[in-house]
Amino acid sequence: MTGVKRNFVSSSELNTNTFYYFIGSLAFGSLLALAVVYLGTRFFDLEAGYFYFFLLAASATATIFVALILFRYMSQSEHFRAKQSYHVLEITRKTLPHLRKGLSIDSASQVVEIVFNYTDAVAVSITDRTTILAFHGVGKDHHLPGKPILTRATKESIETNTTRILGSKAEIGCPVVNCQLKAAAVVPLTQMGKAIGSLKFYYSNPSKLTESRIALAEGLAQLLSTQIELSELDRQTELAYHAELRALQAQINPHFLFNTLNTITAFIRTDPPKARKLLIQFSDFFRKSLEWKEGFITLAQELDYIATYLVLEKARFGERLDISFDIDHEAQTCILPGLTIQPIVENSIKHGFCEEKPLEIEIKVKIVDDNLQITVIDNGKGIAEEELDQVLNIGYGKGIGIGLSNVNERLKGLYGQDHQITLESRPGAGTTVHINIPVSRSEEHEVENTYSR
Repeated sequence: MTGVKRNFVSSSELNTNTFYYFIGSLAFGSLLALAVVYLGTRFFDLEAGYFYFFLLAASATATIFVALILFRYMSQSEHFRAKQSYHVLEITRKTLPHLRKGLSIDSASQVVEIVFNYTDAVAVSITDRTTILAFHGVGKDHHLPGKPILTRATKESIETNTTRILGSKAEIGCPVVNCQLKAAAVVPLTQMGKAIGSLKFYYSNPSKLTESRIALAEGLAQLLSTQIELSELDRQTELAYHAELRALQAQINPHFLFNTLNTITAFIRTDPPKARKLLIQFSDFFRKSLEWKEGFITLAQELDYIATYLVLEKARFGERLDISFDIDHEAQTCILPGLTIQPIVENSIKHGFCEEKPLEIEIKVKIVDDNLQITVIDNGKGIAEEELDQVLNIGYGKGIGIGLSNVNERLKGLYGQDHQITLESRPGAGTTVHINIPVSRSEEHEVENTYSR
């Protein structure tokens, strides 16, 4: 971050300088007017009328001169405010990528350097509740990251969640005799209203602790605190997603488990070789569900998992269950959240069977306009109109550890409201489930299983 020009000026200093220039300009203009009048009367024998004319002209000249001076510094005041706003926006833009990872020694070291280069503090520091996380500027040779906080005022600022202003070297408490840090503003960094650390601005002179600098320090601390809260929210969302996926992988619908084991038990008596194959498929089914650690898999992997699941279900239902696939070949390398399609197929099998006809399920996947369009169609019992609006509500229905509602919530959380499940259904006419998510590919997975027609 070197090369950034550091020319911050406080608004109070600017107002003071404007006042001094106004007085100086007025005095200079008055002297100029008197000098003109004196020269006019000294070297020219002017009558009274001409004298007053000279006086008026000189006064007008002085007034114009003062007005020009004031206009110049009023323009500088606007320029100052614009520059300060620009600096705050730049700090926001450049610190956000680092604080999205949370508050740590690495992220804090990047942030203090950015803040240092856009303010006129001689040093900037960030701490957590007990430790110096980062320090940049004058004194960095002995104010070392990783060391405990020594300044009592910093500890008090964190404990009381209030700003502390240090107007002397003694208050800063640095034990190094020739340390140039003689003033500081200590502002707490907060998360959910609780102080989790501090942002510190150091100066070489107590007179630098102007109202505008303190306000800037507090504003930047609030800005960084907001970014830290957002990073924690992102982290909690990710943890919740992975926790949900782990629960999904670990929880097997007891009915599916018992029905599969009963089916295998029956084949042990009537067809031992088939029972052995089913046991292998059953083991493979569990293994695949537990291997998905990252949460995202290729479409080909999802379809392979569905195929293993369907081997077990077809062993139970036989000719009463018919599954077909219509999959674009180029779609198989697209990635999607694991267990997106399988719970929908399982839901159709669990709730769709009619007494009078076999259950037919078709799985279609197409790429249309950079979107992965997934459709699961069955000819089952369908859903009553009064139930259709409830099926996607949280807690309604269960699949293999997850219901349609949970699949829907995961999709909304990952892709937004525009990518939730949509349903079409009529009693006796079957159900169609639509999923539409952005295309995303992974070249790291080989596609070994294809279901293209």
